[in-house]
Amino acid sequence: MAKGADDRGDRYHRKREEKQRYTKQLPTDDEPELPPPVEPITSDKEKVGRNDPCPCGSGKKYKKCCGKGT
Repeated sequence: MAKGADDRGDRYHRKREEKQRYTKQLPTDDEPELPPPVEPITSDKEKVGRNDPCPCGSGKKYKKCCGKGT
């Protein structure tokens, strides 16, 4: 037999085994269903601009108060 045919046969068997391993991991009808996906957290508040007053109430600009980078 030619080398190319052997490679195809080996590849076929490897793919078949890989598919069998994958299908074993899938949930069956006996297993409980997965919980619903988690909703992302969103904020209704507007973003604070650098030159806006700081929301902490200090009276300073946000960039000089809580918006300082380390």
